[in-house]
Amino acid sequence: MSSSINDKIKKRSKSNDVFITPLELAKKHIEMIDYNEFDIWYDPFKNSGNYYNNFPNENKEWSEILEDKDFFTFDKKIDIICSNPPYSIIDKVLKKSVELKPQVISYLIGVNNLTTRRIEYMNKNGYGLKKMRMLKVMDWFGMSFIVYFQKDCENCIEIDRKVYHKDK
Repeated sequence: MSSSINDKIKKRSKSNDVFITPLELAKKHIEMIDYNEFDIWYDPFKNSGNYYNNFPNENKEWSEILEDKDFFTFDKKIDIICSNPPYSIIDKVLKKSVELKPQVISYLIGVNNLTTRRIEYMNKNGYGLKKMRMLKVMDWFGMSFIVYFQKDCENCIEIDRKVYHKDK
């Protein structure tokens, strides 16, 4: 990332989480998801529609705050959540996602947003980290992950909470 973009992000007075996912990346993300033809897909942060318009069937729902359809008031039954959420409210997003009880919760998130605490939160609520992909989007802040949590699934990674100290 160029230093001017990095400086703009660090110095902004309020968060601006509107970063449109490139179409090619949205499609690649969708292709990662294991699904069946009857699953109901949900894009809680539709914006340009790069996710929503490319879901593999017509069983789909969306929210978009800019179109007065708020994710945090959504309450329909869905099977798969797949989107690029606002990173500044990721904890709130994960909490609401879990409350909706889909089989799959998959988000494109910043590398700094994938924390042990968040993975453990998802695990505590019955979701294992099934897959993840690390990638770079030009002009976005740092690296990103596609995280794919699935209900009643084991984590694809191990978490070690022991604090290690250097030898003296």
